[in-house]
Amino acid sequence: MKLQEIKERMHSKKLYYCNDESLIAEQLKCLELLYDFNATRPLEQDKRQELLKNMFAKIGENCYIEPPLNVNWGGKNVHFGNSVYANFNLTLVDDCEIFVGNNVMFSPNVTVITATHPIHPELRSKQAQYNMPVNIGNNVWIGAGAIILPGVSIGDNSVIGAGSVVTKDIPANVVAVGNPCKVLREIDENDIKYYNKNMEIDIY
Repeated sequence: MKLQEIKERMHSKKLYYCNDESLIAEQLKCLELLYDFNATRPLEQDKRQELLKNMFAKIGENCYIEPPLNVNWGGKNVHFGNSVYANFNLTLVDDCEIFVGNNVMFSPNVTVITATHPIHPELRSKQAQYNMPVNIGNNVWIGAGAIILPGVSIGDNSVIGAGSVVTKDIPANVVAVGNPCKVLREIDENDIKYYNKNMEIDIY
């Protein structure tokens, strides 16, 4: 199978073999930039921003990503909106597109996965793989250690609880938690009055 055909299959949810030598060579070039990003010093913010512009498919204004960052294709298939914040150890398995909206917050150790494998062991032993894009809306907050699986969409303004495993789409304007992640409740007027149980918001 030619490289161009493999790359087309990568972005169309079709099976392909991820051990193609030409594909690996292209991936390694992307990972070289990722290595450079993770090797930057804390005061080298301008250098980090320049690297992200070269690494990602799209990186918006005022984005901040705290190293170490782990990205399967170095961000080649990652699209970030404006003001995205990612804490330590964000892992993006970007074998196909990951779309992230504006004002999204990633807590430490979040994993977003697009790549997966067939169940049958014979296919897996040949390194067969297929990919499904992930979509994260605007103003989403993803708690520490959450895992977002291939093909999932998360609606605007929603909060994903720490340690959740998101296996299905989550609608907008909800708090969702658990394994598998399920909607706990809607975000409502109470959330503009209280920030934690009976603790009232006193700054605006």
